[in-house]
Amino acid sequence: MHRQLCVVITGMLLAFAPAARAQSAVVSPADEQQATVGEIAQVRHQAATQAGAQDQAGAISTSLSESALAQAPEGPARPVAIEYSEGYGKRAKIHKIASFATLPLLGTEAALGQSLYTSGGGGKKTAHIIVGTAITGLFAVNTVTGVWNLMESRKDPNHRALRLLHGILMLGADTGFAAAFGTAPNGEHFGNFNNSRSTHRAIALTSIGVGTGGYLLMLFGNH
Repeated sequence: MHRQLCVVITGMLLAFAPAARAQSAVVSPADEQQATVGEIAQVRHQAATQAGAQDQAGAISTSLSESALAQAPEGPARPVAIEYSEGYGKRAKIHKIASFATLPLLGTEAALGQSLYTSGGGGKKTAHIIVGTAITGLFAVNTVTGVWNLMESRKDPNHRALRLLHGILMLGADTGFAAAFGTAPNGEHFGNFNNSRSTHRAIALTSIGVGTGGYLLMLFGNH
């Protein structure tokens, strides 16, 4: 009887042992839910950390870009549009057409003057005076139109130095022709000037050379 009771108890213990082990191995739903919440919190923390790092990197990149733009050299300034009056075009046309007579008149006057200087002659003297008068009229017209347009175009940077140099040369020729007229032999046009032929010739040739240079400068340089 005692032996049978021990056998029954032993059998019961062996029957309940696997169930106990299985029960101890099973995780309760509460524990599983708690583990899931912890993992979610950890993932959210990592995501927030990464987002903060990305925001900081973006802010640094933006700051560097703004600094680079601020330090970048500015491009070339845009050209400013220059407006000219209708009269500017008309004066320029008159100036250009009249200037075509510059070289023929100056060359003729130089040849006549040289001929008068070496041999003289009444007819040559008359022709010399006529051509000289024509030169005076030509330079008077071109001085008025040229100086007027030079003042109007003073703000235009295109060929500014060329225009200025041309104007200075032609005004210098104007002054020289006036002095040549005043120093002409047998004339008292401007008071007490030296009326010797050599002085008149030197001034006239110098003025012709300056006027020719000013004309050719604008003819070949204004492209």
